[in-house]
Amino acid sequence: MLMLDNIRHFFERNGFGVFTRLADRLGMRASNVRLFFIYVTFFTVGLSFGFYLTLAFLLKLKDMVYTKRSSVFDL
Repeated sequence: MLMLDNIRHFFERNGFGVFTRLADRLGMRASNVRLFFIYVTFFTVGLSFGFYLTLAFLLKLKDMVYTKRSSVFDL
């Protein structure tokens, strides 16, 4: 049981934050979006997991490209 808790804490600390950002954009609670994803994953036999990883990659890429710069000389 301790190993499962360690794995869960690892993913909570190092997660991508995809559902949190999506829930903020939609104006919903993140737990509802996560629950919806779990149900969709069961119905689509795991195909939505690929969608999740793609969305996480795109959000990470967007964060790297659109970082706020403090001045013009930070290019």
